[in-house]
Amino acid sequence: MIYTVTTWNVNSLKVRQPQVLEFLNVEKPSVLCLQELKMPDADIKVQEFIDNGYNAVTFGQRTYNGVATLSAKDLGELTDIVKNIPDFEDPQSRLLAGTIKFGGKEVRIVNGYFPNGEAPGSDKFPYKLSWLDALTSWLKEELVKYPYLILLGDYNIAPTDADVKHPEEWADTVLCVPEVRQRFQNLLNLGLVDSFRQHDQPEKIYSWWDYRMRAFQRNLGLRIDHILISKNLAPFNKSVVVNKEYRGKERPSDHAPVTLTLEF
Repeated sequence: MIYTVTTWNVNSLKVRQPQVLEFLNVEKPSVLCLQELKMPDADIKVQEFIDNGYNAVTFGQRTYNGVATLSAKDLGELTDIVKNIPDFEDPQSRLLAGTIKFGGKEVRIVNGYFPNGEAPGSDKFPYKLSWLDALTSWLKEELVKYPYLILLGDYNIAPTDADVKHPEEWADTVLCVPEVRQRFQNLLNLGLVDSFRQHDQPEKIYSWWDYRMRAFQRNLGLRIDHILISKNLAPFNKSVVVNKEYRGKERPSDHAPVTLTLEF
């Protein structure tokens, strides 16, 4: 059986919902995880997802943040829902976890909109680091309960220079500084695998491009949207692709979807 799991920071679901519906109808993902909804739950048009064959669990927030996980109806609904990192006080809607069955396997889907952190030295940077540390501690427990686990979303981290078009220009930014990259490595140290790097990938593949300076047309991008998977899932990783064409649409998000294909 083949299952596909996609992460996509839509940068406003209100603006991008037609593109999300197009993605569902054309790509037909098993699970689609959205970030940066910028809408409260009450304003999200969940019925449109249902009408297109998907269950939806949302964790929205007015103006900022917000995550949602859509799952194909034939897979059933997500169970064991967790919103935000347990025991980490946070007023922001950033994390949504749930369990779905792929074949006979219970797969834990952890959908996150990781903090940006603004800039090293800003008052938002310690929050980014503490959020990542709390996530890592919690996932250590989750991996015991759920050997088949996927952690995906907008990480706001470019883990290596190979993930940045011009690394020298980004070296001191909040996406690339050593403290942040170490937090990414800490997640890998739990036993998670960067599913994208399991495959031989072309150079200069990115998932985010600034709206300014014709960055998309010039491919001035960064790979900051990631799908980490537990080692138990790694043998079933058939491919990981960036659905770059969605970044080229009219009024696009500045992020492209990233899709993992699992074959059991």
